[in-house]
Amino acid sequence: MSRSKKIKIILPLVLALFFLAYAEHKHTEKNQDITGRLQNREMDEISGIAASRIINGIYYVHNDSGDTSRFFAITPKGNIRAVIYFKGDPTEPLGVHDCEDIAVGPGPVNGKSYVYLGDIGDNPSKRKYITVYRLEEQRSWIGKDSIVHADAVPVHYKYPDGPRDAETLMIDPVAKLLYIVSKRTDSVTVYSSPLSFKPNDTVLLTKRCKLYFSGFKPFKWVTAGDISRNGQQILLKNYEKVFYWKRENNEPIWQTMQRKPKELPYKFEKQGEAIGFTPDGKGYYTTSEGVFAPIYYYAVP
Repeated sequence: MSRSKKIKIILPLVLALFFLAYAEHKHTEKNQDITGRLQNREMDEISGIAASRIINGIYYVHNDSGDTSRFFAITPKGNIRAVIYFKGDPTEPLGVHDCEDIAVGPGPVNGKSYVYLGDIGDNPSKRKYITVYRLEEQRSWIGKDSIVHADAVPVHYKYPDGPRDAETLMIDPVAKLLYIVSKRTDSVTVYSSPLSFKPNDTVLLTKRCKLYFSGFKPFKWVTAGDISRNGQQILLKNYEKVFYWKRENNEPIWQTMQRKPKELPYKFEKQGEAIGFTPDGKGYYTTSEGVFAPIYYYAVP
């Protein structure tokens, strides 16, 4: 085949691929918006985000290892509305070991809303137990530059198959279950436990299933997740992608996640370890570690 004929064949293909890539870029851009940036240098290793159930426009975020027993109430623009401190583990110098995710959902009292902060990080997979702190949400937390000291109820969890590193904590409001998804293994494991527990209980998690995501380590490691307020949508993310499932007939969440997920829009972040639905479930926010990190909003297609 002559060179001119090759050019006539290849050039339209190249142009077609270019326009497809451009169209995909514009579609992603349309469904993505930077709503703000984390406005305080103390929020430099954010690892979780979750929407308040009782205060419009408020999201809870927290740092991971190296911070004390606290979390922040912020707006989508990244402004702090409150810093909530709580009494952590007295055996830990900072009160907590490695908080890696946060969730909001039901709890022991019907009609009340609770924040669940997961001290579940374990890089070397050696912790004897992990701890989740439950705090009842209060409207009084929010004020101009509020500093709050709140009561937290701890519960300790053990894995049935030995210690694991995890960065994903989710609350299923339908079945009233707490979910933890491991991080570092080639196939991650999904665990669950009832939300009914007594303070300082030590509970054995139930192993539910394994999930495999293609890709290269460490980019494929699962770093965050969330379940929508109505319990019908699920998100998991790794460092490169966001995965989405729609629940069917209130089936168990762990069964839903065994189906092939959809991939949703996501702009690669430096170290993206936080994702959370909006209260109406029509979108989700992500943010990452780093000083003044951007806060991204995405519409659920």
